[in-house]
Amino acid sequence: MKYLDLFAGYGGFSLGIQKVLPKAECVGFSEIDKYAIDVYLNHFPKHKNYGDITTINSSELPDFDLLTGGFPCQAFSIAGRRGGFSDTRGTLIFEVFRIIKEKRPRFLLLENVRGLLSHDAGATFLTIISTLDELGYDTQWQVLNAKDFGVPQNRERVFIVGHLGGFGGRQVFPIGINDEIHTRPNENKKEIHHIASTQTARQYASWNGNYLKEITKNQSQGYRVYDTDGIATNQASQAGGLGAKTGLYMISPTIRANHHNTHDVHFISEDTKIRRLTPTECERLMGLPDGWTEGVSDTQRYKLCGNGVVVNVVEEIIKKLI
Repeated sequence: MKYLDLFAGYGGFSLGIQKVLPKAECVGFSEIDKYAIDVYLNHFPKHKNYGDITTINSSELPDFDLLTGGFPCQAFSIAGRRGGFSDTRGTLIFEVFRIIKEKRPRFLLLENVRGLLSHDAGATFLTIISTLDELGYDTQWQVLNAKDFGVPQNRERVFIVGHLGGFGGRQVFPIGINDEIHTRPNENKKEIHHIASTQTARQYASWNGNYLKEITKNQSQGYRVYDTDGIATNQASQAGGLGAKTGLYMISPTIRANHHNTHDVHFISEDTKIRRLTPTECERLMGLPDGWTEGVSDTQRYKLCGNGVVVNVVEEIIKKLI
C-alpha cells in the first residue's frame, strides 16, 4: 500500500495508517508549516516533503493507492468566519481534486470540521461530493467524534471516504453502530465552568457536595473546566484569549493517562489549582504518544494539536477501508 499524505500536520494520518499497515509506504507528504514539518520529519525522516500543494506538479508524483488529507478547515469552521470557497484556504480542496484527477488513486480519505456539511446551506459540501463523483469516485461520509474512539475529547469531524469506480462491497461507514469500541458509555462526564483560575478544585467539590454543572452562563470555550473523569472540549488552534490553543483547563495536577488507555485517569481534589492542559496532555487527547510534538515551542505544540487529526479515528477507518 502506497499513500500520499496532504496537509500532513504532525503526521496523524501517517501514524494511524502505519499502526494498521506497518509496511505501508508513504510516497511523500505536503506541508508548509515549518514547525509541523520539523515534528513530522522527526518521526518520518525518510518521507519526502513536496511543500506547498499549489506548486506540486502532480504528473511528477509517484503512483500511489491512497490519498489522505485534512484540508484546511478554518474556512468552514463555526469558530471562524466561514468564508468557504471565498477564503483562499477553502479553495485548496481544488488542489486536491487536481492531484486526484492526474493520479487516480484507488482510495481517498479526507477530513474536515463538521461545519463543512452546513456551510452555505450544504452547497459547499455538495460541490465537493459532486466533483469527486465527476472524477469517478463513489463516496461515503460520516461525522465521527473522538470521544467514541478511546480519547476523552469532544471533537467532531466529518470523514469522507472515496473509492475509484465503486465500492465493490467495501462499506466503511457507518462506524460505531453495534460496535463495542464505539459505544462505550460516557456516563458521569461532568462539565463545569470557572470564574477565576485561583479557585481550587476543593471549593468546587464542597459546594452542594458535588461538582457544579455550571457556575456562570454564556462563557466562552476558554473558561470551561473539566474534571479528569470527563470529556475535554474540542481543542482549538487559534491564538488569543483565555485558553488559547487548548481552549481547556483542568482541575487535577496531571492527566495520568497514557496513549494506550486514555480513560485511565484520576481526579485529585487536594487543594488543586485550576490550570491549563500541558502539551503532553493535549497529545494524549489526539491519540499521540507522549512527546510526539517535542522539539518546538509549547505555543506551537498547542497549535499543532489543535489543528491535528485524532490518530485513533484514522486507525479505525483504515481498518475498514483497506
